Amino acid sequence: MEPSWTLRPTLEDQIVAFSNQLADATAQLKQAFKDPAIIPALCAVMSGSQNPQIRQSAAVMLRLRVKKHWKKISPNDRESLKAVVLQAFMQESEHTVQHSLSQLCAVMVKHETPDRWPALLQLLNQSTKSSNPHDRQVGLLLLNKVMESNPEPFKPHYCQLLQLFSTVLQDHNNPTALYYCILTLTAITAYTGTEEMNLMRSIIPSLIVALKHLIKADQDQASEAMEVFNELMESEVSIIVPHVTDMVHFCLEVGSDTTLSDSLRVKALSCIAFLIKLKSKTVLKQKLLNPILQAIFPVLVAAPPPGEHDPEDEEDDSGDGSDNDNPKHCAAQIIDTMALHMPPEKLFQQLMPLAQACLTSENPYQRKGGLMCLAVLAEGCADHIRTKMLSSMLQTVCQSLSDSNQVVRSAGLFALGQFSEHLQPEVSKYCSDLMPLLLGYLSSCNQAKVGHVTKAFYALENFMENLGADIEPYLPTLMETMLSALNNTENLKIKELAVSAIGAIANAAKELLVPYFPPVIESLKGFLTTTTEEMRSLQTQSLDTLSVLARTIGNDVFSPLAAECVRLGLNLTDTIDDPDLRRCTYSLYSAVSTVSPDCLTPHLTAITTVMLLALKSNEGITAHLEEDKTFVLLDEDDDDENNEGEKDVDDFLEDDTETDIHDVAGFSVENAYIDEKEDACDALGELAFSTGAAFQPFLESSFQQVYEMRDFPHEDVRRAAFGAMGQFCRAQHKVWTENPTESNHQALLKLLDVVIPCFLETVRTEQERQVVMAVLETMNSVIKSCKEEVFKNPSRLKEISHVIRDVLKKKAVCQGGGVDEADDEDQQAEYDAMLLEFAGEGIPLLASSVPAEQFAPFLNDLLPLIMSKAKSSCTVADRSFSVGTIGEILQALGCVSGGRGLAGRLSNRLLPVLVAGTKDSDAEVRNNSVFGLGCLAQAAGPIVVTDYPMMLSVFSNLLTKESDLRVIDNLCAALCRMILSNVEAVPLEQVFPALVARLPLKEDMEENKTVFSCMAMLYTNSPALVVKQMKPIVAASSHVLGNKDVDEETQTTSAMLIKQFAQHHSADFQAAMTSLPGEQQAKLSAAISAS
Repeated sequence: MEPSWTLRPTLEDQIVAFSNQLADATAQLKQAFKDPAIIPALCAVMSGSQNPQIRQSAAVMLRLRVKKHWKKISPNDRESLKAVVLQAFMQESEHTVQHSLSQLCAVMVKHETPDRWPALLQLLNQSTKSSNPHDRQVGLLLLNKVMESNPEPFKPHYCQLLQLFSTVLQDHNNPTALYYCILTLTAITAYTGTEEMNLMRSIIPSLIVALKHLIKADQDQASEAMEVFNELMESEVSIIVPHVTDMVHFCLEVGSDTTLSDSLRVKALSCIAFLIKLKSKTVLKQKLLNPILQAIFPVLVAAPPPGEHDPEDEEDDSGDGSDNDNPKHCAAQIIDTMALHMPPEKLFQQLMPLAQACLTSENPYQRKGGLMCLAVLAEGCADHIRTKMLSSMLQTVCQSLSDSNQVVRSAGLFALGQFSEHLQPEVSKYCSDLMPLLLGYLSSCNQAKVGHVTKAFYALENFMENLGADIEPYLPTLMETMLSALNNTENLKIKELAVSAIGAIANAAKELLVPYFPPVIESLKGFLTTTTEEMRSLQTQSLDTLSVLARTIGNDVFSPLAAECVRLGLNLTDTIDDPDLRRCTYSLYSAVSTVSPDCLTPHLTAITTVMLLALKSNEGITAHLEEDKTFVLLDEDDDDENNEGEKDVDDFLEDDTETDIHDVAGFSVENAYIDEKEDACDALGELAFSTGAAFQPFLESSFQQVYEMRDFPHEDVRRAAFGAMGQFCRAQHKVWTENPTESNHQALLKLLDVVIPCFLETVRTEQERQVVMAVLETMNSVIKSCKEEVFKNPSRLKEISHVIRDVLKKKAVCQGGGVDEADDEDQQAEYDAMLLEFAGEGIPLLASSVPAEQFAPFLNDLLPLIMSKAKSSCTVADRSFSVGTIGEILQALGCVSGGRGLAGRLSNRLLPVLVAGTKDSDAEVRNNSVFGLGCLAQAAGPIVVTDYPMMLSVFSNLLTKESDLRVIDNLCAALCRMILSNVEAVPLEQVFPALVARLPLKEDMEENKTVFSCMAMLYTNSPALVVKQMKPIVAASSHVLGNKDVDEETQTTSAMLIKQFAQHHSADFQAAMTSLPGEQQAKLSAAISAS
């Protein structure tokens, strides 16, 4: 390649000027890039300039040129270029330039496979095996860059490479060589196959030793190199398993060593959290739980250096326990991960003694650590805590709120917030103790720093949010406190907390908040229209609270504001560029669409445009390409052929902003942009459903963009995307049912044919358990809405049934892919059990969507997997799920063709399980079993008449002993189902009075439907029997009429019955009426006089 000497000196000067950020140099460079001789000229500068910075810039420019225009370079010039680059690399002495040259080689290898560049392989071979330590370093640097960008083409050389690595890892006096060697090992791990396994396995011990040496030499490099463990665990856990104990001890050693940097300790501790997430059973089996806890507790309870605070105790902390990347935070995260991935019994047995010791310590940081430990257990071990230890744990936390040390009180508030979020509904039962405590605490905070007040609000808000109508007695005090904070305080953060709290109050109080609505809206209006930067946070919070009010306060109160809310949202996104603010407008549109969808119709073009842009945008995503950081950003972006040269300079300046996020090994995304994408998906799904036909013009473009997000790197975005896909299916189904044209039907089937296979594939292959749970839940909602349409494709029933079966057998990737060691069946993490529940909930939905004969073979496959969880050795949650699912399957069979025959054939298998369940120690299991028996009687009809005497005796025993109100309600309903199904098989003279005596229903309002249908049927068939029980029936009706928890149809049935009584049995009816309180009499009179 003949260099263009005319271009070279000026080019070098231009690069110098450009490096000094001179504006006209950019224009000159753009001109130079239009010259075809730019490549040889850059090569000449890269090889010949005396200035290392210029050589480096030339290499970077060349890399960008080659990356975009390789195909336009002639074969001869390519060969010359390959030679020049290697020559330059061998003669280069500056590390930064070697780095850029190795990246240039990496880009060239992407275009040329390694075997078409033998000189490169030869250079790598010589340099990495050289006796000169510096040559080895440089060779490993080149190898690392080339391999990182193209791991796959080198597969044939992997065994050879691994042998090289095993030698290099012994080279303890050459830390740079160790560093590049480990980085390269990390890059190829995901691509190794079975033939490399044994070699990989044998390297692990020397890898750990090498890392110890690297830590002594360079902690930053060591921290980066430790990524190798995560990569090994993620891609091929079986390599790690034999060395798990050594790896854990090494990571604990690093994580506990206070002389090392925080970032290195964090890396080591997060490796342990990752291992527990992927391989909790191995950790338990190799008896590593106790050593891990023993090592991390001292980290969790360490006091900060004198005069300093932990980050979460600093004045400006947000108070929600969000990311603080320090060793203490990681120690808590390890316990959090254990709670999410280990059986609670096993974890608590070893953890609680350590936590108890901390909670009773004299040292405030030990007490704080104990409370943090309780707080992070709440999510993963919710059932265990709710059913076995809630009152003692709550007592501990409440006592901590009067601790003399604020650090301890803050931790107590955090724990209470976590309990409130995860331990529902039981924790709300302590309302009368906790609300006065929290309100008192908040009022005592007025002298405290804002940071601490934030924590008090966090606890109060989380607790209030779930109270429902129980919040009523506290409303006056709460609203007075919040409104006074909005109107009287100068502090913006306190205003923001009060606005957020009003949202939480609204979630609980719903229409009880109506009297306070005018002053609240008045305050919010002032915050919503602000344009100043320091008010931004308060403004976004006000939008959030406005959305909550839209959903909770009642349509008639909110509708008048709906159109104004939409205009407000559009104005804000037009004038302010802020991902958080945009995200809140999306939620606002969603909320308004549930109240007044028509207000959105004229604006759907503008609204969907903004949201689709948010999904497309790469904003906030930074690819980790280390160099080129020094160069200025230029905004011009011409992409046509004539501006090719300019485009290159721009690319060079813009540091590859267009890099596809899926191609870049390391990248970070600002959280605000992730949240925006997540909320855009959620909002598009809800808007499509709420606005129905008006959304049709936008459905296809929205679907395509959301579908693109299905493999987005961040799990929350994936989860939201799958949710939105499900909403689009339900929306299209609604449009078709409202307007049943052929084209609407075809659009629905086409959509289902893309979405359902995508869901099934995700359930099988997705790594994140939370995403799989969300996909199963969404798929269930699609089947529930679209019913038989889902199964128009003949293979669909089989595919969905098989995926449910695989999850129940724990064969999905997120369950460890069924390769786990002997599974201790009866003990598992609560979230693992929850995943099975989401899968099991699909079975009754399948049963209700297709004819019974079609589903029978699949149901035969699935039933044993469900029944096996009813054993007494299983957890309460499992037993409840098992009998509950059986009941729902039977209920579904009652409504489909051929269902009666199938239910009858199953009755012998199911009866013993359900009867045993009625004797369970847990009320929920008894309740679900009673429901199941009633559904069996109804579904199987005459086939089970012979079992009636046994069933009646079970129910009569239970009625005399049962104290749980919900179980009693379900006993009444089950008896009614038996009567409705086979009236002559029930001794009504004894059964009916006993049943009516238990009315009205107290907890399970839905079952009023069954009970009143039964009474109406009996009145038609044997009126005398019913009239005898007039008094309790009339009293029960007075509780049903006008009750918002009872459906319209049931209220109508009840009103009809009352009218019959009033007409045909007026004396008895009047007597029954007068024995009731005035309010109930009024309800009955109103029902009679209504037409």
